Amino acid sequence: MFDFNQLVQQVTIFALPVLLAITLHEAAHAYAARRFGDDTAYLQGRMTLNPFKHIDPIGTVLLPLLTIWLGSFIFGWARPVPVNFNALRKPRQHMRWVAAAGPLANLAMMLGWAVLLKLALGMDGAYRDPLMLMSKAGISINISLMLLNLLPILPLDGGRIVYSLLPPGVAWRYAQTESWGMWLLLLLVASGLLGAILQPLYVLMYHLLQLFF
Repeated sequence: MFDFNQLVQQVTIFALPVLLAITLHEAAHAYAARRFGDDTAYLQGRMTLNPFKHIDPIGTVLLPLLTIWLGSFIFGWARPVPVNFNALRKPRQHMRWVAAAGPLANLAMMLGWAVLLKLALGMDGAYRDPLMLMSKAGISINISLMLLNLLPILPLDGGRIVYSLLPPGVAWRYAQTESWGMWLLLLLVASGLLGAILQPLYVLMYHLLQLFF
């Protein structure tokens, strides 16, 4: 039975962590691209923490809400930051750092939410439980997005990193898979295989995090 109040509570808890996770992920790509010589994203106003510059109505709002409500692996995306890889000073070498910037931002946010959770657990008062729930949501979302984006499927960040490491001839053939990469990803989601692939890694990361926090 649909519980509207429970959905509102879930949205309230997850809204800020989702917006931060996606916004900082995309802003990190834009910053790294400019750092290595490509101003495309900067000139288009995408090197910003304004979430409205990065939001995709389906990928940032509808799909995360749906996966949160269903209790499945959190899945979503933002508007991709435009990067002209040929404008980078060392295109193949710098491509991997531009691609890695997004997942690294999620890693940093995951650690930040873990610190906040630690602080919340030591608090008393009315703010303790909401802060604790939001921190757990932040950890969960950032682990999920980091792992998802590191899949070796183009055009995901993991695919860009793999492309940058392959010999030129093999990299060119690998680049031809980009046209059906998103269809493969959607197939993995629809079949439930995405959760089966990422869940063990998610659990491992969560346990490693507990060792330090």
